Amino acid sequence: MRFNQTIVLCVLCLCVQALQACLIISEVNCDNPSLDTKEFVELYYLGGSSISLDGYTLVFYNGNGNRAYRVVDLSEHHTDERGFFLVGSAELRPQPAVSLPPNSIQNGPDAIALYGPSWDPVAEGGNVSAVGLLDAIVYTSRKAPANADFLAWVLTPGFKPYLEDEQALVGDESIQRCWLSDNLYTFQNGSPTAGLPNDCSLPSFNSLRINMIQLGGEKPAGPLELSVDREMGPLTVVVYDTQKDTVSASMEFRTSKVGPAAVNIDTTALSTLDGWALAIYDGQVTDFPKDSPLSQLQPLDAFVYGGRTRTPSTNLTETLIPGRKPFKLDSGFPEGDAYIMRCGVAHWTRDPGVFQLLAQKNSGLCTWYTTCPYNTAVNSTEEPFQPPSRNDTDFLISEVNADSPGAAEDEEFIELWHPFGRRMSLDNIWLLLFNGNNGKVYKEIELHGYYTDKHGYFLIGSDKVSPDLALPANTIQNGPDAIAIYRSSSPPSSEGTNIPKSGLLDAVVYRARGSDKDSPDLIQALTPAQLPLLEDSTALPDDESLSRCGLDKLSLNSFRVASPTPKKKNDCPHPPEGLLINEVGGVSGAGSSLFVELIGPPSHDLQGLNLVLLGKEGARHDVLLSGSIRENGFYLLKNESGADQLLPEVSSIGAVLLCIELFGEVSMCGSNSQVQDLLIFSDDQRLRHNLHGGTQQHVHPVPSFDSLSRCSTNGSAVWISSNLPTPLQQNLCPSSAYSNHIELCLQPEHKQFDCNEEGFATLLEQSCHCGISSLHLKGVNLTCVSEKLYIEGSVLALSEQQREHVVQTLQSKQLPSCSTIHERIYSKDSSVGLQVGLVLMVVFLFALGGAIFFYLYKKRHPQDYYSMELNEHESPIEL
Repeated sequence: MRFNQTIVLCVLCLCVQALQACLIISEVNCDNPSLDTKEFVELYYLGGSSISLDGYTLVFYNGNGNRAYRVVDLSEHHTDERGFFLVGSAELRPQPAVSLPPNSIQNGPDAIALYGPSWDPVAEGGNVSAVGLLDAIVYTSRKAPANADFLAWVLTPGFKPYLEDEQALVGDESIQRCWLSDNLYTFQNGSPTAGLPNDCSLPSFNSLRINMIQLGGEKPAGPLELSVDREMGPLTVVVYDTQKDTVSASMEFRTSKVGPAAVNIDTTALSTLDGWALAIYDGQVTDFPKDSPLSQLQPLDAFVYGGRTRTPSTNLTETLIPGRKPFKLDSGFPEGDAYIMRCGVAHWTRDPGVFQLLAQKNSGLCTWYTTCPYNTAVNSTEEPFQPPSRNDTDFLISEVNADSPGAAEDEEFIELWHPFGRRMSLDNIWLLLFNGNNGKVYKEIELHGYYTDKHGYFLIGSDKVSPDLALPANTIQNGPDAIAIYRSSSPPSSEGTNIPKSGLLDAVVYRARGSDKDSPDLIQALTPAQLPLLEDSTALPDDESLSRCGLDKLSLNSFRVASPTPKKKNDCPHPPEGLLINEVGGVSGAGSSLFVELIGPPSHDLQGLNLVLLGKEGARHDVLLSGSIRENGFYLLKNESGADQLLPEVSSIGAVLLCIELFGEVSMCGSNSQVQDLLIFSDDQRLRHNLHGGTQQHVHPVPSFDSLSRCSTNGSAVWISSNLPTPLQQNLCPSSAYSNHIELCLQPEHKQFDCNEEGFATLLEQSCHCGISSLHLKGVNLTCVSEKLYIEGSVLALSEQQREHVVQTLQSKQLPSCSTIHERIYSKDSSVGLQVGLVLMVVFLFALGGAIFFYLYKKRHPQDYYSMELNEHESPIEL
């Protein structure tokens, strides 16, 4: 059965009420057979009417370089009366509103993004941006060996680039947006439908699905239409009363062929219930007698209808439709014939969100859900950070609390987390709970359509912990059991084995105190050669959980017993605040002068901390720290007596890394480590790339200087070069005690010069090579006028020697001075005051000149007698 998803005319009042109408990218055809003369991008307004496109912009991005190769301003255009708008080849029919030359839309890996009004447009050749983004599609093709991961990271975070498969259909095909479920959308391949509703077909299913439920009418029995993919039976349809969680009616049937099937059910029973549910089980009708309680068996498919006055219980919804919401009718139960039809193209079952209420059977009047699908893109004022270089990063089990205090067990939870630490899609992610006694799945939950929060967390658990997906209390067993997550397009349990292995991402095998069973089958399949974790209920005074502190997947050594922290950073070992790299000596040539000085809380134990010295061509030297910080707050590593710890023999270094091992293991800043501080002073791009992320500082050392020192300003750290190392002493930082007052006018030759402290510091350092940084210029005022830089104030220095270097540089005339060598500069306020004073002086002189002129004119031209006579009645003369 096929349905059109973009029909604009909605015949039902329930479908007319749009929650939020918006403009979206509806269809893209970027790769036609032969000469690419029928390419197009179709926009669609969900309100189904003509709207102005003033302020909207369509940007085409090249995945090779991630820059805009075409920008189309849509101002002064409108969608047509049905809501469609086409940008495409001139030969396309219907004629596009904005015509493009043939072969204009690249085949991929590329992206097309729609930006809304009130944003700063991206220019052709500009970098990819998420600022002002409304909607986007990132796509690739089988012909393109490269990938579009970075474009997807910026424009559609959490989604992989869509594959436009040129082999999907005979002839041409396009990428079409289709309604998935609730307010979720997807893209799929279909025959091109430029300016028309998209051709969105339902996916195939592995076993059985509900297609239609007839409601109301004069007939006491109405059909329940199904689709099956094999001969099945016996099967039972069960009607539940959602207020009592009991069986209201049941009917057994069999299917003898693949394809559509119909079962007559008593619809009058549905109309008398204030909320009901349908579930189809693989079993006999005798297993579901009337008034029996809700079965804990997992149905093949299910549908839950929310009542007019009361909502179904969490126990029922999470048993029949885990993670989904009941179907609701705004106007209550309909009178006369009505049909609940499957319209969404979601490939999963047990989701009322894929259904719509229609007045006519087989009318094809399924409509798009009218909430904007902007959850597939970003509408942000911040640019996303650079994605990690690893491509194998995926979801992990972050925390498990299977045994909360009290008999209710109402604070259980399972926390998932993505190491990217940002909002991510949970499409194709499955959560499976295993029983350790028989090695079988006792609960399987599909997370397709859900998203993590902005920090990468997703919580499944009891209502009391405010989860993203609720489970009935006391659902998670205490052990010996296991929890595993999979990435799969179909239920992992359909693999046919008790413990699926295909698509396994992460797993935790655990037991409770008092249980001596080791669940050997679960361990062998999920975490081989590892002992199950003990969630020790006596470990902490209150509650406890199994918390991940390392990033190794499928490793039980990554967990420790800690205080529960749902949707927050786990309670793991962490270094003390203020423990930092303070000074590094020997950066110009190493040898005996090499040292690293740490600063931190006095007397703090350094056990578990590691220092790594990184050199050229991947050279690495690891130092496991020992002892504690001195009473004065310093800790020195150096190859000489008096140091707190010796350093290995090193020829040269380019970075220093300080990290803590989260489990006290000696993994030397590995996957189970947390970076505490990182200083990079090498220009080696490979080194900078490998150390991307974490707290770090990048410094360009002066070749003749041998030390790098941390100085603080306005609460932040600035690193400076120095030729006066100060191990175990306070660092030398720029001081007013060694200052030099300057008044300069500079005119840099290059136009990219930055008119700020950093720009002037770079210009001055290029001439003096004496270690000048922006910190040396805190007492300087800078003003830019007509590409000229005016400087007045005091340049700070570390020593008298550095001050003399600055003086000599200024006197040598090496700086690009203006035509007037020492053009005096006054402060900006004084300049403005002088200008205002000059203007007032000119106005005063003009006024004075006008008054004198008027006086002289009157004196030379007295009034005549005639004029005096006419004015007598107004000004009588007194005699």
